Amino acid sequence: MSRPSSFLILAALLATACATNPVTKKSEIAFVSEAQEISIGNQQYLQSQQSSGGKYKLDPALAAYVSEVGQKLVKVSDRPNLPFEFVVINDSVPNAWALPGGKLAINRGLLTELKSEAELAAVLGHEIVHAAARHGARSVEQGTLLAAGAAIIGAATADKRSADLIGFAAQGGAALLSLRYGRDHELEADHYGIDYMMRAGYDPKAAVELQETFVRLSGNKSSNWLGGLFATHPPSQERVDANRKKAAGMPAKLFWGEEIHRQKIAGLVKTKPAYMAHDEGRKLLEKEPERALAKADEALRTEPREALFHGLRGDALKRLGRVAEAEKEYDEAVRRDGDYFAHYLNRGLTRQQQGNRAGAQSDLERANSLLPTAAAHYVLGNLAQGASNPAKAIEHYRLAAGSDSEVGKRAGTALVRLDLPRNPAAYVLVEPVADKAGNLALRVTNRSPASLHKLRIAAVAPGFGREYTPTGVLQPGQSVLVGMNLRAAELGDAANRLRGQLRGAEVAD
Repeated sequence: MSRPSSFLILAALLATACATNPVTKKSEIAFVSEAQEISIGNQQYLQSQQSSGGKYKLDPALAAYVSEVGQKLVKVSDRPNLPFEFVVINDSVPNAWALPGGKLAINRGLLTELKSEAELAAVLGHEIVHAAARHGARSVEQGTLLAAGAAIIGAATADKRSADLIGFAAQGGAALLSLRYGRDHELEADHYGIDYMMRAGYDPKAAVELQETFVRLSGNKSSNWLGGLFATHPPSQERVDANRKKAAGMPAKLFWGEEIHRQKIAGLVKTKPAYMAHDEGRKLLEKEPERALAKADEALRTEPREALFHGLRGDALKRLGRVAEAEKEYDEAVRRDGDYFAHYLNRGLTRQQQGNRAGAQSDLERANSLLPTAAAHYVLGNLAQGASNPAKAIEHYRLAAGSDSEVGKRAGTALVRLDLPRNPAAYVLVEPVADKAGNLALRVTNRSPASLHKLRIAAVAPGFGREYTPTGVLQPGQSVLVGMNLRAAELGDAANRLRGQLRGAEVAD
């Protein structure tokens, strides 16, 4: 039986994957199940928090307040049985996000910009709709179809289809945080979010006023806003008008909660200057570490409990060459927040610099357990190589080489240098080719991320073998033709079984 075309597989999937959206009640393609939505959210939630700045821990009552408001909205939502969670992220950029399955976050920086509990409800209600209406899940589905068509689904059975989608989500789910929602999704999230607000007793006019504020701020070109909420949730006058029309037909004089919101965020407001100093110090760090250190000290005078400020102080001291002092600051950062990857990563890199291999390995492994990074994997690869464990080094280098960064490039070079003698075919492809006249050549392609030279290649067939040594450097992705000074007719039937081999190559320094 012939294998069905990708079009027929896709058509069969689409025919069996229609469902009613739980929020809009419209029919749509839906082959990510609720269980898979929850799995995607669970897989991505902790690492998404880490990559966004980590949890804000200094005011547990604030986190409880956000969760309390969120759960009020969840109870009146269209999917109250999803395992919704809410977390406050320790970042000054005004932002909020939702993962599939009900995993939501709001940044410290956005909370200080909101003027009432009703405005907080507007933000959370909007994000709850993104989760409840499957906006993130639909992006996974559409991304699967667009990026790989039916080949990713590839599927003869529902079980196989499910497994492939979970695999896709595990690799690509973190990108959902930077997803720019389209016009329809934003309008839906506003529309039904206002419904949730009203059902929970919040005045829907707060959503109108908040969106008006966002439109005004978007005109100011504030980098904080443009790099945060506005990057993924673009405001528009259309959304303001739609919100105003929606709210006009709803009950007035519902709950706003200005005073309670002021009380709940009072600690954030009081310490906001300290975080502003920290953020300024971060910008100064690369070129003016002395001033960055002063900003860290300024922040610590206002809020000595914040681990981020100790982390900045450590970074500045390290850039100034005061490495032992930097390690002590990282110690303090870890002591105050032992759940944030950056503190372990920076201390691990500092310990490695000072020759403390065991301490560096422990810290970097802990950092990777929280959020894997190319930097940690690269140094762990170096440590493994120094401990005569090439297999482990190759594993770390391969993971680091997946990063499109300077560290990733260094890891790729280290990987090739170490693994090329063991696994040459993975890095260099040697193929026999012939022109129209039957002249034979070997096409050599560098499939590695490193520049190679001193190549030794061979052409082999039954009763035939000849080695060639092309000169020069073969760059990553580059192909060259090496003439064999031979015609296919001279090999007779053996020409059909001619193969190319790589017999040796070195990384060009």
